[in-house]
Amino acid sequence: MDFTEKNKPATRIQNFDRLVKTHRELIERPNFPQKDSNGIFERYEHPVVTAAHTPLEWRYDFDAETNPYGLERIGINAAFNPGAIKWNDNYVLAVRVEGNDRKSFFAMAESPNGVDNFKFWEKPVVMPQIGEPDTNVYDMRLTRHEDGWIYGIFCTERKDKKNPNDTTAAVANAGIARTKDLVNWERLPDLISSSGQQRNVVMHPDFINGKYALYTRPQDGFIEVGSGGGIGLGYIKDITNPDLEDERIINQKAYHTIYEMKNGLGPAPIKTEDGWLHLAHGVRNTAGGLRYTLYMFMTDLDDISKVIYQPAGYFMAPNYKETVGDVPNVLFANGWIKDDDGKIFIYYASSDTRSHVAVSSIDKLIDYVKNTPQDDFTSASSVEKILCQIDKNKKLEK
Repeated sequence: MDFTEKNKPATRIQNFDRLVKTHRELIERPNFPQKDSNGIFERYEHPVVTAAHTPLEWRYDFDAETNPYGLERIGINAAFNPGAIKWNDNYVLAVRVEGNDRKSFFAMAESPNGVDNFKFWEKPVVMPQIGEPDTNVYDMRLTRHEDGWIYGIFCTERKDKKNPNDTTAAVANAGIARTKDLVNWERLPDLISSSGQQRNVVMHPDFINGKYALYTRPQDGFIEVGSGGGIGLGYIKDITNPDLEDERIINQKAYHTIYEMKNGLGPAPIKTEDGWLHLAHGVRNTAGGLRYTLYMFMTDLDDISKVIYQPAGYFMAPNYKETVGDVPNVLFANGWIKDDDGKIFIYYASSDTRSHVAVSSIDKLIDYVKNTPQDDFTSASSVEKILCQIDKNKKLEK
């Protein structure tokens, strides 16, 4: 909102001008690439969206009569895990905004260049309710589908009624909504699946044999993977009756890897001449708790269930600053944007607290995925790859 003398209330709170100035300076702060880079991508210095970026009018009652001390009335705890889409030549994020009350909701933030000046739209997304209301919603993936709709698939969480006395027991499923303008959303039925719980569900942008294709992450429980796990792929005939069929795992978990405990797809894959480019998250357990990193793989153009390239290890892991937050040592990404010139904006969150951007290109990511050694799952094989590279480099010295 543009606060001018004309629309300022006559009895506004005393700290109003300071709040507006500080907020504007944060949003308009320029963002530049960090100096250090591995050549694959460039991180940027500042987060692109934080809790402090949310509009002041969401958080403060500006009327001095009802808020004489100028207190924040509705606290925002975090702004993270954004879906992403190019919209009217601007970069739009569907941000997971979490209040101090622990309830998350979606809100759109828009930037003219994709790296700074992200401003939230005036109001949060109003997500229609169907059946039992969502207790919590989060982590929306945006997919511009071949059928002409933009789909938002997100996690909907409700109390596990089979465990009424356990106030931490939850049931997660995939909520499905679609829109033509990112403002008005049509809520469709939640995903119908034979799996115990579904989180991190992503829609493929094209029809596959006339069906909607969905990437899944089936689990037995809310946290525990159990007999499930891995990135799955299934198909839906009618999206208004989203009954998932023929689900099978296409990207397995593996012992002693960065995705040994669980893994799930991030945003919808990007189509390239070489194959479908995927960004995913992998989770492993450590003495300090769970560690989330990002990894990449590529599937065949004609058979999206077939993984044709997968580099060993992580593509991106949290740096020191990014390890700190509500849930430490976590990187998570469910949004990226490819520009017409091949530039890729990867929007990721750190430690369930704030949103960042890293920039690469389609050519670099294809080269990374195709030519980085794959994992042969032993220490000896890792050493052998290093030795081969040393020998190759020695030949260049002669």
